[in-house]
Amino acid sequence: MTGAAAAEPAAEGLLGDATWLELAVTCDTEAVEAVSEILSRVAPGGVSVEPGFRLSDEGLGAIVDPDQPATVRAYLPARDPRAVREAVATADRALGHLAAFGLREIGALVTGVVHDSDWASAWKRHVRVMRIGRRIVIRPTWRRHHRAPGDVVIAMDPGMAFGTGLHPTTRLCLAGIERWADDGLLSRGAAADGHARLLDVGCGSGVLAIAAGLLGAGELIGVDTDPIAIEATLANARRNRLRRQVRAWQGTVPTGAGPFDFVAANLIASVLVALAPGLRDELRPGGRLLASGIFVDRERDVRSALAAAGLAILHRVAEGDWVALDAERPAE
Repeated sequence: MTGAAAAEPAAEGLLGDATWLELAVTCDTEAVEAVSEILSRVAPGGVSVEPGFRLSDEGLGAIVDPDQPATVRAYLPARDPRAVREAVATADRALGHLAAFGLREIGALVTGVVHDSDWASAWKRHVRVMRIGRRIVIRPTWRRHHRAPGDVVIAMDPGMAFGTGLHPTTRLCLAGIERWADDGLLSRGAAADGHARLLDVGCGSGVLAIAAGLLGAGELIGVDTDPIAIEATLANARRNRLRRQVRAWQGTVPTGAGPFDFVAANLIASVLVALAPGLRDELRPGGRLLASGIFVDRERDVRSALAAAGLAILHRVAEGDWVALDAERPAE
């Protein structure tokens, strides 16, 4: 059950002194995408996701726990109290309709006031250091991490609208890239320097390309239809000392920059289906595609599209209701 009433004190009594209103919903991990979409309708600045986690390292770090609920947060300007009330009511109604299906647990919509002086860092307090897989660690730039032997630490400053490797689809991609590295593939590319070339389609914060670079890949290219994502990718590449390896621009496939040894595409099923031939064309013969963002109900559609494009599925991995497929363009 959602709770618009939780918004009333903020909406009525405190907005005069505030600049932003924080909307927060705690929900089952598998409901994160749907809840994020609802909140983003009323908060065009984007959403951030705090996954369910278990504390580690004496409370200094955290390990993602899919069995724990996640929290989706969004922020909207509070200059117009009437507009804020309408936005909160709209989001609450949509969440109520979603919860009525009873498919996944969705908590009440909770609001809180964020004053102008706190805005720049308000969302950051909810993002922790996260370990993904065996070696990959996602470290927000404002937090510290005591590196263990073998850790591959990615320093990220995602901004409000970008994830830090916390959604299951991103974790599946990172695990796949780590698997490629464990098999020695990222350092055995067709490029002149012997290192693999990788294309990240829908690069977002650039976390996948950066992970590949830190694990041994050579040239890294990211494309995204959102110009803000390109800015974030390039900034995060600099933070991780990969500025010379990473290029990124606004767009999609075809990139005109292929062929690549590897393509990572963390999208959604309908986009993967539409882009399947283009993703195949970005690969050299023998190259590999990591396709993620696939809800299990759409897996068959994506498999069919990849097969029709001439790609062979080599590996499947799932987390909850999300699936990632590792496919190969057969050698000619």
